[in-house]
Amino acid sequence: MSLKTVLILLGLALATIFALVCVLLTRGRSPRSCQHLPLEQEESEDGQSLVFADLTAEEMSQVVRYLQGNLGVPLVEASRAKPSDNCIASVDLQVPAKAEVLRFLDAGGARPAREALAVLYFGNQAEPNITEYVVGPLPRPGYHRDVTVQKYGGKVPYHRRPVTGREYKDINVLIQRELKKAPRFLAACCESDGTNLVTLTTAPRGFKSGDRMTWFVLFHSVAGTGYYLSPVGLEVLVDHGDLQVSRWQLHKVFYNGRYFASMGDLEQEFVAGVLEVVRLKQPKADAVLGSMRPRRPPEAPAPLQYEPQGPRYSVRDNRITFQGWSIAFGMNPNTGPRLFDIRYRGERIVYELSLQEALALYGSNCPGGMSTRYLDGSFGIGRFAYELVQGLDCPYTATYVDRHYLAEADTPKTNQNSLCIFEHDSALPLRRHFSDSQSFYYGGLRRNTLVIRTISTLINYDYIWDFMFHSSGAMEVRVHATGYISSSFFHGQGTDYGNRVGPHTLGTMHLHHIHYKVDLDVDGQLNSLEAQDMEYEFVKDPWSTQNTIERPYLRRERLETEDEAAFPLNAPMPRYLSFVSPSPNKWEHPRSYRLQIISFAGKHLPTNSSMERAVSWGRYQLAVTQRKEEEPTSTSIYNQNDPWSPTVAFADFINNESITNQDLVAWITVGFLHVPHAEDVPNTVTVGNGVGFFLRPYNYFNEDPSVDSADSVYFSSEQDTRACGANPLACLASAAACAPHLPSFHFGGFLNL
Repeated sequence: MSLKTVLILLGLALATIFALVCVLLTRGRSPRSCQHLPLEQEESEDGQSLVFADLTAEEMSQVVRYLQGNLGVPLVEASRAKPSDNCIASVDLQVPAKAEVLRFLDAGGARPAREALAVLYFGNQAEPNITEYVVGPLPRPGYHRDVTVQKYGGKVPYHRRPVTGREYKDINVLIQRELKKAPRFLAACCESDGTNLVTLTTAPRGFKSGDRMTWFVLFHSVAGTGYYLSPVGLEVLVDHGDLQVSRWQLHKVFYNGRYFASMGDLEQEFVAGVLEVVRLKQPKADAVLGSMRPRRPPEAPAPLQYEPQGPRYSVRDNRITFQGWSIAFGMNPNTGPRLFDIRYRGERIVYELSLQEALALYGSNCPGGMSTRYLDGSFGIGRFAYELVQGLDCPYTATYVDRHYLAEADTPKTNQNSLCIFEHDSALPLRRHFSDSQSFYYGGLRRNTLVIRTISTLINYDYIWDFMFHSSGAMEVRVHATGYISSSFFHGQGTDYGNRVGPHTLGTMHLHHIHYKVDLDVDGQLNSLEAQDMEYEFVKDPWSTQNTIERPYLRRERLETEDEAAFPLNAPMPRYLSFVSPSPNKWEHPRSYRLQIISFAGKHLPTNSSMERAVSWGRYQLAVTQRKEEEPTSTSIYNQNDPWSPTVAFADFINNESITNQDLVAWITVGFLHVPHAEDVPNTVTVGNGVGFFLRPYNYFNEDPSVDSADSVYFSSEQDTRACGANPLACLASAAACAPHLPSFHFGGFLNL
């Protein structure tokens, strides 16, 4: 054995002994806990962001008490109200007019009155209708005014109201009563007496304005798993338009490709032996299609994200601050998350960034599937944002915030921990360079991002809504879809409309289209829209004129009108679209923010469809309009149940007005086509199912603002990279050598259902 080998073995032995000694010395000794250091306080804004704050539970209760005592009509609690009753459907914040808010925020004006918007269903009137009242001032209301005609140009017909929980219960009573008329058929087809079957609503409800007829799809119910993958082939059409529940009726029955006038007719054909029946077993909980129960025991914990010295962001009331960012946040019970007064380094970039609508449009050879066009705002995107699971839905150590809402009840409810805020290490450099020529150095910055997240569960689907803020001054908006696919019973030419994912289950094709409103104020309210793209010009090379060069050049264009700035879905769009200020940066370019859309949308509903105007926002991947106080939203919760005469038609917003030096709004559609496949069972995964957009500074600054980040790293070949003073990454061995303080796991999301 050579001397070199002996020395190597001796070195390894010494290293092993040293490691063992370290283990013995530290055995049983708990690592020190991370110490949270106080944040450097950013400039106080004296509660100004509260002008955008969601209503408190007490404010909602005050509004209810005021309405009960001042309308002069009997009000029944919505959870008990019949269609022929009057009830309070919802109470939410009435966001003040922008001009009033800016006078308050920027010019020292009076704080706008704090008001609520109350939606009431008046079924106990000569002309049943939906009425919207503004109630104020809060916290002690003293007035109310009817704003329905002002907002919508007329009264809102009663049949447009969203379906309440009480109405669904009454419909289920009717369906159960009708199912009892076919006992032998149900026993044969489904091993059922009807009580172990559950229904899934579809929407819209009919084919013309005034209809209120809904197809309900029946599934086997199995506790602890999603029933959406277990259709039994039976669907029923219920007419529930009459104010008297006793007059509702089953209008049509569908089973395995055939239509029947009633359950009695279906039973009669079964007894006569002329009905083809697919005999299904009642699914077992441990073997049902779509079970999410773990199949393997837990292994070693996955990597954990934590803050060694505590969060580097702060949350005060409804305002978040983080490394130059300031954001006011809230939640609309219908349309979901909304952000206001988004500033970077003290300058407002966006006045309002809000979700508007989520459309899911299906195809199938079954009536329920083929007629489904869910407009999720009418169900309640914000209302059904439930408690988030710490460590899975959001990082374990994120900040969790409760949200209150009042809908279909006289008392507010709380979805605790339903919004989370955290700083995210994306494990990717924001920027970096390694120099291997002339001089040797490395410089870079981690891509750490502030994330505001909430997740809505809308029947079968779960939407993850993210709003992200980068140290480069960029904003990112992203949505991921997960949850269960909706399915139809597989029969006939079912694979023309999707893929078979179970013995009798067709995963039906559908599209998800999401709409956002972005009210940009780039270096002030007066902005214009500039398009830039590349072209080629063919020129003789200037140094010899012997050859031709295909030289790319930049084509710039100012878009002058709303019609020019309405870009059809899936049509080519300029690669650079920027909202520009009249003011230049240091290099004489207009200070701008660029909009960059990431989307794989399906095809929009044909414009000759009778219900297309209700979702006409989906015609455009981007439409830029003048901001108007009378155009606050691109849709309405009333569009779902009467898309044939929509209460709000976005197409009417685009009327060729000037968009030069105006207060502008970008209306953005993102989405994707989803053809379900075997791997969507049990759930659709988020991988590849995310879309969104960026707002990125484009000549807004004189250089990348992240150069001022305290997280920047730079070291050269002449420095000792192991020294903490020269390289911040070398400090981590001591600064981050601590165990995170993890609170005990808690989840109360089932308590408020």
